[in-house]
Amino acid sequence: MDGAEALVFGSVLAVIVVSLLSNALVLICFAYSPEIRKQAAGLLNANLTLCNLLLTVANMPLTLGALASRAQPGGDDLCRAAGFLETLLSTNAMLSMAALSADRWLAVVFPLRYHSKMRRRDAALVLGYTWAHSLGFSAAAAGLSWLGYHRLYAACTLGAPPRGRAQFAVFSVLFHSFTFLLSLVVLCVAYLKVLKVARFHCRRIDVITMQTLVLLVDIHPSVRQRCLEEQRRRRQRATRKISTFIGTFMLCFAPYVITRIVELFPSVPISPHWGALSKCLAYSKAACDPFVYSLLRHQYRKTCGDIADRLLKRCRSSDESGPEGRGAALPGAR
Repeated sequence: MDGAEALVFGSVLAVIVVSLLSNALVLICFAYSPEIRKQAAGLLNANLTLCNLLLTVANMPLTLGALASRAQPGGDDLCRAAGFLETLLSTNAMLSMAALSADRWLAVVFPLRYHSKMRRRDAALVLGYTWAHSLGFSAAAAGLSWLGYHRLYAACTLGAPPRGRAQFAVFSVLFHSFTFLLSLVVLCVAYLKVLKVARFHCRRIDVITMQTLVLLVDIHPSVRQRCLEEQRRRRQRATRKISTFIGTFMLCFAPYVITRIVELFPSVPISPHWGALSKCLAYSKAACDPFVYSLLRHQYRKTCGDIADRLLKRCRSSDESGPEGRGAALPGAR
């Protein structure tokens, strides 16, 4: 294993550890908090987290084994099953991100009608479509025997057959158009509209703030400066959040998808190191999503704090009751 392979191996291993811990924590918060469970966004987020967790458990260790041994991990049947899961779960995860962006657009643009437009039943219907959409492409690839070990990516995934490359090329273009490209368009349209509304509200707040500052002629200069700095932070906060949603999606998925499209042209050489690195970037989205969509939000942070407090109280009470219980068990302890 050379330096580049060792770097990719270490990166995949780090992604597995972070993804397991963070996605498991999101599911624990979902199970613990009734407020999160009753929200449509909470259901969509739980589906995204479940897909990422299953992808981490079922596919990433096989890539890790392939990088270590430089050979196919397991038999052909195992690799085909893993390729089916990889296609199914990665497609579902992308569509879930698109659904979350549409949910955020509804919540920001139509705040008064959001709860009537996006209920848990509506979220369940959206998830039903995402699973049907993902299952259709996965089943088609499995039926045409286009799933197996791909040496370029050191992973069990879609692969071009020796014959019928033209059909595989058409399928690949359609697959990536209706998964990556469709999700990217929905993300960009929804979040840019959210950003437009957020900037509009920021301008209204800025006007009110400036009018107040003009009226308060005796206000201390430091207070005035803090108000102006808060205006600037408020404008930057919305832009930073939208950039994070779209930027992580592009950074993690675009290199892998572009490489898959370039791979359709046999005359273009692709380095195996780059293929494995692009796959690692795609895997890294499973480790980023819990922080981008869940754990950095106030509701999830509060739930994590409540869980930690409950565990600490339980440990403290068990420590306090432990000596008494042992003393009562001894004869003549009284």
